Amino acid sequence: MEVTKVLHMNGGIGNSSYAKNSLLQQKVILMTKSITNKVISTLYNNLSQGETIRIADLGCSSGPNTFLTISQLIQTIHEECKSNGQQQSPEIHVFLNDLPSNDFNTIFRSLPTFYEDLRKQNMGGDGLFVTGVAGSFYTRLFPSKTLHFVHSSYSLHWLSQV
Repeated sequence: MEVTKVLHMNGGIGNSSYAKNSLLQQKVILMTKSITNKVISTLYNNLSQGETIRIADLGCSSGPNTFLTISQLIQTIHEECKSNGQQQSPEIHVFLNDLPSNDFNTIFRSLPTFYEDLRKQNMGGDGLFVTGVAGSFYTRLFPSKTLHFVHSSYSLHWLSQV
């Protein structure tokens, strides 16, 4: 049986769901925050002003960790804008990727709350566009030269070859 068809997380938000049982993954995201922030800052400062930043999260999962990574990246971009004297953050297009069996419905139902949280933190939300990309990163998922930054916290260990 093909690996991409049998591997999946428990969806939803119940006690046995991935969303409720992903503290180890959260710890790794938080441990690597400084590295991720440094890279996204450098990226932002090397882009043309006004250019839409396109970010992919491979193996995004579902639940709070999905939005933890995105919010960290958005916060870093927002802080770079302020330190550069820019009034407005650039548009950001985030591609959330996981296997088709991922619980994308839970992610999409959580988006209005996520956007509202960004607004409360004065980090916008109106210029953020989120897209779900179902598929295996064993195959090509995106056209050439469409992404600026690719994040993968806890899924690359599934790769059997580069």
